[in-house]
Amino acid sequence: MERKPVVIGVTGGSGSGKTSVTKSIYEFFKGHSILMLEQDYYYKDQAHLPFEERLKTNYDHPLAFDNDLLIEHIQKLLRHEEINKPVYDYAMHTRSDEVITVEPKDVIILEGILVLEDERLRDLMDIKLFVDTDADLRIIRRLSRDINERGRTMDSVIDQYVNVVRPMHNQFIEPTKRYADIIIPEGGHNHVAIDLMVTKIQTILEQKSFL
Repeated sequence: MERKPVVIGVTGGSGSGKTSVTKSIYEFFKGHSILMLEQDYYYKDQAHLPFEERLKTNYDHPLAFDNDLLIEHIQKLLRHEEINKPVYDYAMHTRSDEVITVEPKDVIILEGILVLEDERLRDLMDIKLFVDTDADLRIIRRLSRDINERGRTMDSVIDQYVNVVRPMHNQFIEPTKRYADIIIPEGGHNHVAIDLMVTKIQTILEQKSFL
């Protein structure tokens, strides 16, 4: 009988450091059988909508994600089947024709701002993490990233944060904290919490005889 892979959900607000936590865990187990599945790849296909309508997409709302496809793909990976992960074209605000073939692994890290919002996704997870970082740090990190890496103006980043990101965080992301098994303050800078998480994952893998 094949052993069922371990699924770890990692969430937190934009700029919380959830990606740093995910990468830290991934790098530790890199020599083993592990993969990262980012919820950002699973935004809905909007090719049927006019471009002007796509521009209005609220990427911080649960309805922006194609969770049905994401769940289908996780279930396939749990059955040790490969998947074709979609690729999102942010310039066109819809899914591209490109896909990425992903082979099944013993450990699946599912990362994204709303991975704990859908009960169906939560039920597939063995461990649920919430990266909890103060709002002032999150907005500073977002400003730095969007201005330096995405060429945006400070005014546009602040406007989006105040009108979309912050209210969506308070309405949909923050409440999912209650579903977390472990809450990690200060994201990737919390090395003690990450070390504890790595130890926990090692224990689970040993119990399943993966290590």
